[in-house]
Amino acid sequence: MKITETSIKGLMIIEPQVFNDGRGYFFESYSKTKFAAAGITTDFVQDNQSFSHKGAIRGLHAQSAPHAQAKLVRVIQGRVLDVVVDARKDSPTYGKYETIELSGDNQLQFLIPEGFLHGFATLEDNTIFTYKVNDYYSKECEVGVKWNDPTLAINWGIAEQDALISPKDAVLPEFAGFVSPF
Repeated sequence: MKITETSIKGLMIIEPQVFNDGRGYFFESYSKTKFAAAGITTDFVQDNQSFSHKGAIRGLHAQSAPHAQAKLVRVIQGRVLDVVVDARKDSPTYGKYETIELSGDNQLQFLIPEGFLHGFATLEDNTIFTYKVNDYYSKECEVGVKWNDPTLAINWGIAEQDALISPKDAVLPEFAGFVSPF
């Protein structure tokens, strides 16, 4: 397992060791022991999964205290552009973002600590996205920022007129008006 830290402290790209043969492939997507050996001691309590059509954008979301969530995200089938925004007020990279393409083919994973806004754009039909979280969902702790925020100016790889957005995500505040709980 190869673990690489991004330009934003705490965000890590995890590349599992994949064993391919004539039948297909096998890899460990999570090993508490191997993660701990790499200094990752997040205690995951739940797995979530979504299915999306090409053009779907989910985000940007986070959970605040007392139910703030760290996430370990990956794609089982299809492709996404995964987007993470640093929302930690005291961070030197506050308001900066990282993107990574996750796919069923590249089998990369993204470790997202608490204090980050997260979202993704589906780049292929029939995409299955899965993630582990270290705390349970709480509607009262849900926060977010509009996906097409002009201050962040994220290139989602999807034309705005083609984006499939939920009604809830369409009315999230812009980053300039976001009062970070982190």
